[in-house]
Amino acid sequence: MAGVSLKCGECGTLLKSVEEAQEHAELTAHSNFSESTEAVLNLICTSCRKPCRSKTESDLHTKRTGHTEFVDKTSEAAKPISLEVSKDTEGDVEMKEAGDESSSSQSEEMVVPEVDQNLVGELEAMGFPRERATRALYYSGNNSLEAAVNWVVEHENDPDIDKMLLVPANTKVEDPKTSLTPEEMKIKAQELRERARKKKEEEEKRMEREREKERIRVGKELLEAKRMEEENERKRILALRKAEKEEERRAREKIRQKLEEDKAERRRKLGLPPEDPAAVKPPAPVVEEKKISLPIRPATKTEQMRECLRSLKQNNKDNDAKVKAAFNTLLTYAKNVAKNPDEEKFRKIRLSNATFQARVGALKGGIEFLELCGFEKIEGGEFLFLPRDKVDMEVLNSAGSELNNAINNPFFGVL
Repeated sequence: MAGVSLKCGECGTLLKSVEEAQEHAELTAHSNFSESTEAVLNLICTSCRKPCRSKTESDLHTKRTGHTEFVDKTSEAAKPISLEVSKDTEGDVEMKEAGDESSSSQSEEMVVPEVDQNLVGELEAMGFPRERATRALYYSGNNSLEAAVNWVVEHENDPDIDKMLLVPANTKVEDPKTSLTPEEMKIKAQELRERARKKKEEEEKRMEREREKERIRVGKELLEAKRMEEENERKRILALRKAEKEEERRAREKIRQKLEEDKAERRRKLGLPPEDPAAVKPPAPVVEEKKISLPIRPATKTEQMRECLRSLKQNNKDNDAKVKAAFNTLLTYAKNVAKNPDEEKFRKIRLSNATFQARVGALKGGIEFLELCGFEKIEGGEFLFLPRDKVDMEVLNSAGSELNNAINNPFFGVL
């Protein structure tokens, strides 16, 4: 009897053609094949028309779908094997997909199966592609949304699940024989929806984390840009002050030279010889001073506050708006604590706060003024905090008075 299959001498697998033997060799590295008179099984499921090539494959199909009846068409599909590789590989692939049935079935026209379009629409509304919905309805009997969903659950890992199904033109959809009850089908459908919901929630959480990371990154970039802008502004002010001092030095030098010229002119008019710059001037008589020891009165806290405010204004004399904003901010802090001494939020200031730094923290004398009001640095210098038991209304009132005077007096800090 002529050989109808090729048998792998290492694992015993039966193969229909030389092409299948080559694929098997590439996947398993097996190389020992021989002709066999044992035909490859061709078991056709009577419910869904799926071909199975072995008893193991038919058992797995039964376990997945509940289909138990198969028609053995091995003798119809068996034919002597050709040991020559066919050039028309595309024709071989089409024969495999059609299940290698009889030659008459291979020549039949392949069409998209007719299924209930209303059920297709409902499955598409649930998020399934049209190809998957058509395949699921065809193989589940085309009579129940739950059965189609159940079929999708069982076959969602199939490689061809999203390919449009093509069947012979005269094939009709048959009712499946399933072992699942309607309640079990509903449970399966609910599980599928729950899995889809969880997947969507996980994706939303991931996107939210990505958005949060982006917000943090943008915030850091803005803070860094603001810091650099403030640093450049400080450098500009320092350069401006340096230029002003240099201009003032040149002006004093011009005045000194003018005085020397006037002095020399007066000596000339009086007929006196020019003053010898090398001549040594006699030292001025030393007048012994009487030392009077007077007790030194320490500066009061009010005077220290006034000195802080005067120093702040003098260091920023070219920017009245900045000085006024600092004074108003300090006045707000003092008022809030005085009116609400029990509220901790008014007694705690974050030093790294951008607004605080721009208005008070970056100005010399601002933080010292708050410390005179009773604020203390805590947590490694991250916060200024005024303990409730150290709130002194008299000190806060003095601070408010000094701030009001600094704001309203146009000559404050001028001298």
